Amino acid sequence: MSHLLPGQPAPRFTARTQHGETLTLEELAGRPVLVMFYPYAFSRVCTSELQAMAARAPEVRDSGAEVLAVSCDAVHTLRAYGAELSSGLPAGEVELPFRLISDFWPHGELAQAYGVLNSATGAPERTSIILDAQLLVRHVIASPAGQARDLEQTLQLLRGLS
Repeated sequence: MSHLLPGQPAPRFTARTQHGETLTLEELAGRPVLVMFYPYAFSRVCTSELQAMAARAPEVRDSGAEVLAVSCDAVHTLRAYGAELSSGLPAGEVELPFRLISDFWPHGELAQAYGVLNSATGAPERTSIILDAQLLVRHVIASPAGQARDLEQTLQLLRGLS
């Protein structure tokens, strides 16, 4: 479980997206941010969660939030995973409403900074961290291994921040 508490500043980071672009947390200031840590690309529960998030693209956009889905998978793996997730988008949607973030190297550094790295598996725990526009932690939502997050709860919390 995350050691972050509501009101704390989110740990800053620089990471790469599935497209190889560099992203810093500071670039996202001024809008809510959902940081969704998930254990493994292409796994059953992770895929179902991210497909559900992609299917709700209009609501994600309407919330005004930036969504980052973070795993310890390599950029090339995430590029293929993103292509697979994009193939199931609703009609009219061409791009995932979130970026896939690689925490591959140094392995798990971002997950460790957020207190969600499972040292036994080398993968992040299924945890969502919701940040406000000032990049302060507002909510931490953890789900047990093998159990999907409550997407409705997450979207409701995001709407409450916009």
